[in-house]
Amino acid sequence: MHFRKCFGYTVYPLLAAILFGTSVLRAQDSTSQQQPPAAQQTTPQTPPVVMQEPLPKNEQQQRALILREAQARVNARREQRIRQIIRDTYSHQYEIYFGGNYLHFLPGPKLQHMGETGWNIGMVDYLHGKLGVAADFRGYYGTTYTGRSAFQVFNPSISQYTFMTGPQYRIFEGQHWGWTAQILVGAIHGNFATGTGGLGSAPVGLWNDGTSLAVSPGVSVDYNLSPGLSFRLTPTALFTDLNSSTLGTNNAVQPAQSSFRRNEGFNVSLLYRFGRQH
Repeated sequence: MHFRKCFGYTVYPLLAAILFGTSVLRAQDSTSQQQPPAAQQTTPQTPPVVMQEPLPKNEQQQRALILREAQARVNARREQRIRQIIRDTYSHQYEIYFGGNYLHFLPGPKLQHMGETGWNIGMVDYLHGKLGVAADFRGYYGTTYTGRSAFQVFNPSISQYTFMTGPQYRIFEGQHWGWTAQILVGAIHGNFATGTGGLGSAPVGLWNDGTSLAVSPGVSVDYNLSPGLSFRLTPTALFTDLNSSTLGTNNAVQPAQSSFRRNEGFNVSLLYRFGRQH
């Protein structure tokens, strides 16, 4: 009886220890199976770089030749397109323009220059190639200062109108820009006494009313907005042969003075081309 008790005291704890150890080993095995191996957690390796062998020299030259020929074809098409635009622009036979102007004008032989503004309109017929004939009409308006006098006329209004014609020649014909030269000859009609209240132009030193010779050379610069439409700027010089009579110290009318006077200015116009030269 005593042996059974001792055997029970010894065997039972041993069996408990064996069972506990077996459960611990099973838990460790399950944990190790859930974790991936260290070799599987490494980053993927990049593929090796394959070095391409250089092309043979003859193949390189052939490719360069193909590229040069392609660029030459592109340039040729571009030049052909530009030449076609120039032909379309300057093959028109007629031009008509209109716009505004400015003139630094001398209103009398002893007066100071004054500024005038106005309008201009004209037409050109190209009879042969780049050579044409222009007809030009202008109007100028302003107020001049005649100085202090006993007549109480200080700032009379004046106006002039020109009617001129002459040759016009295209100097340069480009895709975007064009240059044209002209020299116009005709008449200028001046109204100088209308703003004096019936006093007349002689007492205040203005030119006499009337019509006289006018000459106007100029060079135009055209910026082509399209083959049929351009913006034109024309610096001009207007030479006039106006006459003037003035009062002397005894209020007697002095003889008329006459000489060519240069007046400088410019015209700003919108130009329209139409018709085709045959």
